[in-house]
Amino acid sequence: MAIIESRDFTLEELFGYFYVVRAYQREYVWEEKHVNELMNDVYIQFYENKSGSDWEYFIGSIIVCESQGVYELIDGQQRMTTVCLILCAIRDFLQDLEPNKSLDALKKLIASSSTDRNGNEKFRDRIELQYDEDSRKVLENIARLQKIDHIPQNSSVERIINAYKAACDFLREEFGEDENAISELRKFYACFIKNVKLVRVETKSMSQALTVFTTINNRGVGLDGMDLLKNLMFIQIENKDFDKLKKQWKQMLDIIFKSKEKPLRFLRYFIMAKYNSERLRKDNIYEWFEKNEAQCGYLEKPFDFMDLLLKSAQSLAHFKNGQDIKGNQNRYLQNILYLSSSQHIVLLLASQHFSSELFIEICRHIENFLFVYNITRERTNSLENLFIIWAAKLRQIRDKTSLNKFIAEEIEPKKQNLATRFEDAFLKLNQSSVNKTKLQYILAKLTQYVDEEAYKNDESHMYLKNYINKNVEIEHILPQNYDQLKSNFDKLDEIEKYIKLLGNLTLIEKPINSSIKNKSFEFKKETYKKSKYLITKSIVEKVNIGVSTSIDRAVKNLDSYEEWNSESIESRQKSLTQLAKKVWDIKY
Repeated sequence: MAIIESRDFTLEELFGYFYVVRAYQREYVWEEKHVNELMNDVYIQFYENKSGSDWEYFIGSIIVCESQGVYELIDGQQRMTTVCLILCAIRDFLQDLEPNKSLDALKKLIASSSTDRNGNEKFRDRIELQYDEDSRKVLENIARLQKIDHIPQNSSVERIINAYKAACDFLREEFGEDENAISELRKFYACFIKNVKLVRVETKSMSQALTVFTTINNRGVGLDGMDLLKNLMFIQIENKDFDKLKKQWKQMLDIIFKSKEKPLRFLRYFIMAKYNSERLRKDNIYEWFEKNEAQCGYLEKPFDFMDLLLKSAQSLAHFKNGQDIKGNQNRYLQNILYLSSSQHIVLLLASQHFSSELFIEICRHIENFLFVYNITRERTNSLENLFIIWAAKLRQIRDKTSLNKFIAEEIEPKKQNLATRFEDAFLKLNQSSVNKTKLQYILAKLTQYVDEEAYKNDESHMYLKNYINKNVEIEHILPQNYDQLKSNFDKLDEIEKYIKLLGNLTLIEKPINSSIKNKSFEFKKETYKKSKYLITKSIVEKVNIGVSTSIDRAVKNLDSYEEWNSESIESRQKSLTQLAKKVWDIKY
């Protein structure tokens, strides 16, 4: 045969052969919408051409390489797997409608017997997945009418099951289950296998197939940078190393999937954290790897590169769970979770080599920096460029002195430049200017700071989860239901504004709060004294333990109030603003 041959096949012709998807291939990624789009496109052609059978519908191309009577699918496994699932759905629907009718021809398109070189017959599926045992099992069980409920779930298994169910749902919705359903469904099935076509590109060798594959997809058409990088690596390694690399790659993807991160976003952050690069778009990732193999060494030393990828994925999973590189709790990373930020991952990955002490310190400064940027509404789309520059510097840091120098020269100036805007933002801060999660974060940080200053070595105050949970509520000192206060509040025409101001808010334990809701300040005074939070206690009394104790020092700048009016709320707003400067380390 020629080096490359190609011709178009109907699905009926195409599924007269056996195909295998090797371990290094991308797992099944199609979602229900993709299955519905394919089936709907074919159904429209079927519906509009019922009177004739000469129409054709083209659904793309596949790349294969023949080996011992089986075609290895280099590209097109998503469509081929989906077509197989649609055939299974048609078979199962017809079998439900006509349980005694033979479907042998249809079943042979899904699985059949083949003869090996020794003359032995083997029953096998037309599409055999090898990249994951569970994924292989779920497709095999659907093809062979076996149960799938017991198969462990991963991203690929979940998508295969969802694709099959989507196909089943589509058929039932379009054809119904009345007396006309059988004949219409059979006509659709016939058109599906006889009128839908694919171009099959066949090469003489695996390397040629992968070259064609890379050429077709060098712009990421149909695939993404993650898949193309994987294939770049597998092109180079020997067959004996496939299993090892496959297991590591799958382990990495499973970690990313469980952490609810997108693989491409992880890859972007990985590049920007570990290598000299500019800000990358997702569709430029593959091109970047092609140009920067010398930096990465993914071809020369694929397992070293894979090890770095795997460790970075594990670190990412820890970071997103509020943990450090080793999986230990990190209070600052847990705090960042309340800020809904992800760009800082670049800095964290660049700091993977830090000692525990240095890592805790950089996380503290990252949290403060992110919040200051956030609360001042500074444009965050410029952060990635800044973080790329910082990542390059963080990669060089090996000791506390160099880290302190980096913080003093890079992070602090950027943060302190926003000091005036930070103060202005806090003086105006109210319930409507931030979402509830961020409001809880702000109140928790203010409350925590006072408690930590007072009870220096008490670990119960270290983590914000002790201040943000179902047992802690945001208390409106001036109640939200203010009907009973109309004759008492001094600025009744502005009461809505004052109710929402930060100065009118505090944290309080749920059991306490349930007893004082919508009560007057006079009624609440005694109850506030029972709170364990010093910032709440201090609203109504000056906490005084002794002479210059840590508790006295912690609360000395917190004012107490005999009455609760507009002046009190404004005063407390200013007081909390000054406290916020200490909490997030803003210089005057």
